[in-house]
Amino acid sequence: MKRKLIAAIGVAGMLFSVAACGGDDGDGKNTGADGYEGQTLTVWVMDGSSPDEWQKNLTTEFETKTKAKVKFEIQQWNGIQQKLTTALSEENPPDVFEVGNTQTPAYAKTGGLADLTELKSSIGADWTESLNESSVFDGKQYAAPWYFANRVVLYNKKVWADAGLKDTPKTRDEFHDALKTIGDKTDAEPIYLPGQNWYHFVGLVIGEGGELVKKDGDQHVSNLDDPKVAAAMETYKKFQALSKAPKDKDEATPQQGEVFAKGNVGAFIGMGWEAGIAIEANPKIEQDIGYFTIPGDTAGQPEGVFLGGSNLAVAAGSKKQDLAQEFLKLALSDKYEGQLAKLNGVIPNKESLQSNLKGNAPAEAAAPAAAVGGTTPLIPEWAAVENAPNPIKTYMTAVLNGKSPAEAAAQVEGEFNKRLAQEQ
Repeated sequence: MKRKLIAAIGVAGMLFSVAACGGDDGDGKNTGADGYEGQTLTVWVMDGSSPDEWQKNLTTEFETKTKAKVKFEIQQWNGIQQKLTTALSEENPPDVFEVGNTQTPAYAKTGGLADLTELKSSIGADWTESLNESSVFDGKQYAAPWYFANRVVLYNKKVWADAGLKDTPKTRDEFHDALKTIGDKTDAEPIYLPGQNWYHFVGLVIGEGGELVKKDGDQHVSNLDDPKVAAAMETYKKFQALSKAPKDKDEATPQQGEVFAKGNVGAFIGMGWEAGIAIEANPKIEQDIGYFTIPGDTAGQPEGVFLGGSNLAVAAGSKKQDLAQEFLKLALSDKYEGQLAKLNGVIPNKESLQSNLKGNAPAEAAAPAAAVGGTTPLIPEWAAVENAPNPIKTYMTAVLNGKSPAEAAAQVEGEFNKRLAQEQ
């Protein structure tokens, strides 16, 4: 899959002639005063990722700087993995492309991504470590962290006021006590937390320092029987006991934002954009919605969260490697990374740029947890685990219905390991 186009010119005069006029040597290298003139860089980004203003400004500066053209092609998430896999195996793949952070290891393993270790050395010294982890595979940098998001607590200010609660909690115990107070002093459901909000559970595991898989020889296997995973599940169970939500459904069945919209729920744990679902269902609730960081075990230490997001990568088969890196240097610069954070309300790849989130309440609530967040296991084999029926969801429901974490882990271990053993 990795290809190189090698130009061999044996006559020194011919070589001088090409260099002197700034011609394109076919490898996307800057060969003279005219820069990369005549070349076009193809960039795939997902629908909604790059705001028009950001894209326009970046295009103008990139084309002025390099004298090359850039062609953005908007992609849809539905079916993108197969489309990208096919494109990376062809002669002319997209030069630069957006890839989901948890999908990155699989493409790196198959040789589809160019090594960006030198790029990391030049512009990535202060990338937030937790956000960069998904871009690294086998010790090499195969992508660059672009933007991220994580869950926060969305709460109903009126319900909290009715319960006599004046401040938002700073610790996990304070959060639980506040919810109990809502249950004791109001008719509202303290928290809507369905039994299979598994991405929140993953965050709790991360907060405990746990791992969902472990190595057994050369094979990854389930680690659900680990005490740290069990502790995370016990925390989940403690909060879920305050909810009337079904134990065998996830946050989208029904949409928890629609449940919250009815006005009789104190809080739920979700993405900031889920407030829009509530507002669409009940516009009047907008004035009552507040946000705060999910509190961790101690004050000042946020709860662990799952970091969803995207990286930018360069196709190993691109013939414009140097030009692609010039694009990344600009796109990932403080100027454009900060602008993207401000326009889209997403967490940027370095903490110093989080000031661009000021005034965006859900983003400000999400940002503090980014440094202590993480992802599902960054192994190519993981994708099969998430296919329905997800064994982690089965595990969670089993615990909530009375089984011990150890019993529930044993119940799904066979299926979990079967999926991890599937050929990629």
